[in-house]
Amino acid sequence: MFEVTDAAYDNFMGRFSMPLAAVFADFAGIESGRRVVDVGAGTGALTMELIRRGATVAAADPSPPFAASLRARFPEVDVREAPAEALPWPDASFDAALAQLVITFMKDAPAGIAEMRRVVRPAGTVAVCMWDRDGMEMLGAINRTQATLDPTRPTPEQLTTYRTGEDIAQLLGDGVELELLEVEAGYESFEELWDSVVDGAGPAGAWAKSLDSAGREAAHAELHRQVGEPDGPFTLAGRAWAARVTRA
Repeated sequence: MFEVTDAAYDNFMGRFSMPLAAVFADFAGIESGRRVVDVGAGTGALTMELIRRGATVAAADPSPPFAASLRARFPEVDVREAPAEALPWPDASFDAALAQLVITFMKDAPAGIAEMRRVVRPAGTVAVCMWDRDGMEMLGAINRTQATLDPTRPTPEQLTTYRTGEDIAQLLGDGVELELLEVEAGYESFEELWDSVVDGAGPAGAWAKSLDSAGREAAHAELHRQVGEPDGPFTLAGRAWAARVTRA
């Protein structure tokens, strides 16, 4: 799902993840001088925001194309090609460990959170955020399109976990603080949205790429209906649950 170019991912999700990075970093309390690891860094939306704030940043991502992109974009960052479940840093290496839009895609989310706790110093911060299943309007419209075209088959997003505040809070455990973050992204036209989905990453992109020509035509029409049949520029909201906990 994520063996795609950084340009394709940025066009699909970057327009949401970049503004989200700023409000998520605020939520996590990241300030200049903090040592922070970006877990599941992708193409670097959060990494860029952390650098902008003056943090000392490290980043991990298991996707070879994304890790290569991170190294090219941020030569000053300690980038490792690694999953959240096996972070290649010693205990207590960082003041904070952040994972933006990642926990749903971890193979073992509890193990990933345990690793994030391990590499954070005592009294440091572990924070995650993930799109709400219904509150992320772009993904919600795609989910409804999939369900309309094939109501007998669960959509890829329905099969994923950690899409509610309750689930995410339970994952982080005692002492968790939870907040719903909101950003907006704009499109010049519906075709810009459609192209970003067809060329995109994650479950939505995999679904779109799997369709034959007739299926794509039907999906194009239904997705247009689901986002209100815009005939010009429009915006969609992205709402994400953010959770943080202080390491004992």
